[in-house]
Amino acid sequence: MVLATGGCGASGSGGGQGGKHPDYAKALAGSPPALAALHAQADKLLPGGADAYEKRIAALKGHPVVVNVWASWCGPCRYEFPSLQRLSARYGKQVAFLGVNYEDSESNAGEFLAEDPISYPSYSDPDKKIGGALGVSGLPDTAFYDREGKLVFFKQGVYASEADLRADIQHYALG
Repeated sequence: MVLATGGCGASGSGGGQGGKHPDYAKALAGSPPALAALHAQADKLLPGGADAYEKRIAALKGHPVVVNVWASWCGPCRYEFPSLQRLSARYGKQVAFLGVNYEDSESNAGEFLAEDPISYPSYSDPDKKIGGALGVSGLPDTAFYDREGKLVFFKQGVYASEADLRADIQHYALG
């Protein structure tokens, strides 16, 4: 098996084609209140930067959190977006999902989310403070927080397969 580890800047067509995505309303019906609040903000780009992001992580105490750092211009980010769509629908009643839109224009990010909707909001990070605190050095990256709000794992780079992302969700978020 060959594993490509290139981040953004590497060539690649990306996987976000604006095609079929899960029925989030059906999949996530009956979510706990804190997670339902995330679902109600699906596809929104939230302001507030690092302060708002940290407050949200704290407010989600009691739920594991998976945070995907992405940008609309990032081919590998687009490649893994369909997996995030499916897995956020599958695990979104147990796990909080958030995005961080990194070094991206709000208009481009908004257009991308209109084509490839997700079940959760993303925090805008134009000044790179959220990404800096996480240790982002390329995109995409994925952070896993435990139920206490402690960062327990930070995956740099694209997931090679949906199975790999699912395994990390099961291990770091649900394990």
